[in-house]
Amino acid sequence: MPFETPLALAALASVIPLILLYLLRPKPLQVVVPSLMFLMNIKEEKKRFYTSITKLIKDPLFLIQLLVLILLALAAAAPFIETQEPLSGEHTVIIIDASASMQTDNRFSDALSKAGDYVSKKNTIILAENVPVTVLADGGSSAADETLNTLKPKAVVADISAAVSAGMRTLSQEGGRIVVISDFSYWDGDDPVNAKNLAESYGLQVEYVLVGSSTDNVGIIQGEVSAVDGSYTYAGIVKNYNNGRQSVRLDVVNEDGSSQQVNLNVAARSTQQFKVTNLKPGISEVRIAAADSLMVDNVAYISVPPSASKQMLVVSDTGKLPSHTALSLMPNVRTNLLEGVPSDLSRYSVVVVATKQRALASNEIATLNSFIRSGGEVVFIASDALASDKAGTDMQELLPVRTGDVVSAERGVTLKVLQETRLSEDIQFKEVAVYEYLNATARRDTTTLVSTTAGTPMLVYGTLGDGTVVYLGLNDAMGEDAWNNFHNLPEYPVFWFKLAGWLGGTGSVTDYNLKTGSVSALAREQEIQTPSGLETTSRVLYDEAGVYTVVGKRIAVNLYSDRESDTTLTGQELIDRSKAKDSPGIVRASSYTAKNYLDTYMIIIVFLLVLLELLIIRKRGEL
Repeated sequence: MPFETPLALAALASVIPLILLYLLRPKPLQVVVPSLMFLMNIKEEKKRFYTSITKLIKDPLFLIQLLVLILLALAAAAPFIETQEPLSGEHTVIIIDASASMQTDNRFSDALSKAGDYVSKKNTIILAENVPVTVLADGGSSAADETLNTLKPKAVVADISAAVSAGMRTLSQEGGRIVVISDFSYWDGDDPVNAKNLAESYGLQVEYVLVGSSTDNVGIIQGEVSAVDGSYTYAGIVKNYNNGRQSVRLDVVNEDGSSQQVNLNVAARSTQQFKVTNLKPGISEVRIAAADSLMVDNVAYISVPPSASKQMLVVSDTGKLPSHTALSLMPNVRTNLLEGVPSDLSRYSVVVVATKQRALASNEIATLNSFIRSGGEVVFIASDALASDKAGTDMQELLPVRTGDVVSAERGVTLKVLQETRLSEDIQFKEVAVYEYLNATARRDTTTLVSTTAGTPMLVYGTLGDGTVVYLGLNDAMGEDAWNNFHNLPEYPVFWFKLAGWLGGTGSVTDYNLKTGSVSALAREQEIQTPSGLETTSRVLYDEAGVYTVVGKRIAVNLYSDRESDTTLTGQELIDRSKAKDSPGIVRASSYTAKNYLDTYMIIIVFLLVLLELLIIRKRGEL
């Protein structure tokens, strides 16, 4: 019989003290007997040991207690037996395509209506977005109906294959069926037909249900905001999916109420570019005046950050560093370089501590502590000055990590991204070679974005009071003192642009204008404003088109997907392929291997044995 945790069998050693306890119990008082009995002492001595064992075995309390210990040890080891159980069809996983194209006409409402026909005794509902989103797990029919009534389509490209894989994991033990309802016009990831064949090879019933029909559309499929001659310009692309030429009027509305028009004449099945210049700070909208079947791509949202200049401070004891150079290249940001922390940090939005040898004085640490707790943001770059032998208790309390000694790696160590965010997007951390680093450990309630392959944190952030602290384990010293090659990579200034923008510096305007499907991590769980309402989260998934307000920044999010806007596409070709005969060699499973654990039964037997022991003790008059 196999065990889930065989190491727990070591608890069987507890029977040894029990046996010794019974063997060493006080023996009856010996009384002097007549001298004739003395001749029998030798024989009685030989029998004494065997008599003790015999009495021990005959004592019911000993046997009960022995069985209790054995059963408890076996139960802790989680014994189980494997049986072949038939796959069940009672559990239904309903996958609904929530991509932008499902907003066309009545596609999504039709999908919800069809989904109601597949509700069964036990249901799991998954929205197929760019990542699968489970909105109901193992719910009954009433819960499924209530959930379906609350769902809305998003503005992303769906990864249907990933959603099917999530459904497979849900049904991996008991089996069941998967129902996918989609227009199947476009998708990310693997071909959904391959996902269907894989799921069916495991004995699952998979059905693809098609909704929607071909229709015309005109949409904004691309857009970019850039700084040109001291002002911001929006360059967009409009595509006409109709079979005839279209006159398209664009209304550009600024947040202050001012507006302008752009008129285009777009040929059939063609695109045309346009530009909007001198954009003002705040939110602007570019709208296609005429309504059509898909409205989510009729509006382009534009966010221009405030033009007020912000100041950042770099504290260094070695002069200019690559980090300072990268920050000084940022528009609308003035960067100061000082050898120490000034007593007044009120004019700075972000402070970068990059001292290499000199540990900060107690008054400097106190100033930083007050700055952070009142809402300031500080980046600490790893160095000898942050090693445990130089960074005292007060300094360690500011860091999102506990630092140790400097570790040298002659052959270098590599990095891995633990969480994909905008800070790691387009940054090739795997190409960074690290030869020296601090042996650090992330504190609780912090988030590690990048670490070494061995698990040492290299990019960590957390909160302190109302502020944010960031630890960058990549020392930015150059020359013979260099700890790594990060500052030599072309992505280095891009990383600092992203980090400064994320921390609240002006950063790049691209940080304020994102495509749907983007993800960003927050320093802590907090309330944000999405296009559909308020949400409390620590990880923002931008899956709606519109304006998000995150940590005081207003971020414009747009679909910008040529294929998703092409409402003339239908999924009939995929449906036909999914109904083709199975490839030869596929053997469908009809059962699954189930583990039937026996620990519950053993606990019940132990409980009954304890009751029996109490009855015996009471019968003896000892209770």
